[in-house]
Amino acid sequence: MYKLIDGKLISTQIKDELKQKVADEHIRATLAVIQVGNDPASSVYVGNKKKACEYIGIGSAAYELPEETSEEELLKLIDELNADDDVNGILVQLPVPKHIDEKKVINRISPLKDVDGFHPESVGNLCIGQEGFVSCTPAGIIELLKRSDIDIEGKECVVIGRSNIVGKPMALLLLKNNGTVTVCHSKTRDLKTICKRADILIVAIGKPKMITSEYVKEGAVVIDVGIHRMENGKLCGDVDFDDVKDHTSAITPVPGGVGPMTIAMLMVNCVKAANR
Repeated sequence: MYKLIDGKLISTQIKDELKQKVADEHIRATLAVIQVGNDPASSVYVGNKKKACEYIGIGSAAYELPEETSEEELLKLIDELNADDDVNGILVQLPVPKHIDEKKVINRISPLKDVDGFHPESVGNLCIGQEGFVSCTPAGIIELLKRSDIDIEGKECVVIGRSNIVGKPMALLLLKNNGTVTVCHSKTRDLKTICKRADILIVAIGKPKMITSEYVKEGAVVIDVGIHRMENGKLCGDVDFDDVKDHTSAITPVPGGVGPMTIAMLMVNCVKAANR
């Protein structure tokens, strides 16, 4: 019988711990959230981040900019927030409109306020094992595993996906926790065979229900990072949950698995930013 890894429950535990810490240590922090345009999915994410700030007892400042905002105007706002001592964390909701260079935006945020963990300095610190902000989704997955009593050390870990936001930092975090790591991607040959070796399989490939039981070793732990809306309106992940679940020892659902952890770990980074 498989264990369902409950991301909602674990994320609430983390936020409750932070709420206590903020109250006990009288931590004052403010997260600045910038959204350019009114993409519906982005608006939901931004709203959830504001609610999480309120829940743990820190401030949030929302900057909702029109779609036609120029790159120069956005970078100027980031500069102002970098210089504002009352702002501890800065987050620009991605994606930004096509006329704005995403890399320039990420690079402009001060590494001391980079609570998303996307700045090259943050990524570099992770690579060499130094203290810094870690990308929230991979950090959340590590917490899911640890708080579910799943040991990473010595395990064969396979990550499907090599994005800068999930795949690459995920591999580095698994290495940091003494996992033996293989990263797969669209050019990987014989993907099924490699996945079948995994004690821990982390799927961030961006294709709905692509991973079936043919990819999963009996008793593996499966973490599904994907989220897609099907034609019937229901959400699904990159893993075919119903086909895979009975082959696993533990698995995350979609929704309610990895998703809530991303915001919980953002709050962890915000509190860390205030202490820094």
